[in-house]
Amino acid sequence: MKALLAVLLLCAGLFSSVPWAEEVLQFDNDAQRDLYQQLTAELRCPQCQNQNIADSHAVVAVDMREKTYQLIREGKDRQQVLDYMINRYGDFVHYLPPVNRYTLWLWLLPLLMLLGLIAVGVFRRAQQSKQVPQDIAGNTAAELDQLIARYRSKK
Repeated sequence: MKALLAVLLLCAGLFSSVPWAEEVLQFDNDAQRDLYQQLTAELRCPQCQNQNIADSHAVVAVDMREKTYQLIREGKDRQQVLDYMINRYGDFVHYLPPVNRYTLWLWLLPLLMLLGLIAVGVFRRAQQSKQVPQDIAGNTAAELDQLIARYRSKK
């Protein structure tokens, strides 16, 4: 019984530390640490797609974090690390892709959709404004005629 309890306590001790496991990375200065945190927050995991590599546990995200750490330790600046990652994984890995012929639709599509919705709204408003006065005038005249006829019939 004591042996079983000891094994259970040992397992509980081993597995209880797993959720708190963190990467312990050594940097030369705080600027490198800040750059690493900034880059891992703004680089997107190619596998997870809507998660940055700092929060992702995918194998590719772990590799990207390690490479980012290595490049920063080698003295590369922010743009050099971004260029490396974009050259390796494509424009998708950066949350703000550059404007070029391949990504132009990403930047223009929301604007085109907004302009299209405004055009549809203006067109519908114009159609309604043309129909409303005629409908009201026709209904009002007919209703007035009915009311006058009722009034005269009661007298």
